[in-house]
Amino acid sequence: MKKLKIKTGDTVRVTAGDHKGQEGKVQLVLMDKNKAIVEGVNMVSKHEKPSASNPQGGIKKKEAPIHISNLSLIDKNGDTTRVGYRTENDKKVRFSKKSNEVI
Repeated sequence: MKKLKIKTGDTVRVTAGDHKGQEGKVQLVLMDKNKAIVEGVNMVSKHEKPSASNPQGGIKKKEAPIHISNLSLIDKNGDTTRVGYRTENDKKVRFSKKSNEVI
């Protein structure tokens, strides 16, 4: 399985699709599907049937997964960047390829 360079908690920007330019924090990464759920991006309407716990029912908004290839990491300067790996003090760390800083 391929290692994904975007992790939970990273701030990302959408680079392609209907939501291009939107930013948010990664809430969940789905490794098997190569997708991520980003806070406030790719919102869909979910119709909920009335039940005992939710007697009102209705239409709820929730985030849908978006493909990893459509996301770009935002570094400390607010620029989008690619992610690389290197070893420092015998530890593998992620770094920004644009600014060469450790993430």
